[in-house]
Amino acid sequence: MTATDPALTALAQGWCALSLLHGQIESHIERALQAEHGLSVREYSLLDVLSRQHDGEGGHLQMKQVADAVVLSQSATTRLVTRLEDRGLLARYLCPTDRRGIYTDVSEAGAALLAEARPTNDAALREALDEAAQNPELAPLVRAVETLRVPV
Repeated sequence: MTATDPALTALAQGWCALSLLHGQIESHIERALQAEHGLSVREYSLLDVLSRQHDGEGGHLQMKQVADAVVLSQSATTRLVTRLEDRGLLARYLCPTDRRGIYTDVSEAGAALLAEARPTNDAALREALDEAAQNPELAPLVRAVETLRVPV
């Protein structure tokens, strides 16, 4: 295969379209969350991921799992957790069965802000997808996103 191979060119074009769709969606949601709730997309995502933890087996996430879920490095995730903790939206505590482990959980204030922000996030996502669907190059990707069912 060469750099001008049609299969590689099609792959590159598909990747560019997917990247464009992601960027448009993230920018639209970012503006809405910032304007209405003072949250970034990453902050919202972190609160959302941590709000889904539970006390059962495997219910609490390690920092690496959280980082993977919000698509950040572990160091960037730690900085994000610290910022949200400083705002009173998260709390850290020691694991009751392993004193070396530290868990992070959403505070009452964080849960309240997340509940307020969720409809904004959902509406902004819908708006961004509807807008992107008007672009013939992005419309197939929008349909794929709309029909994709993945476990949370």
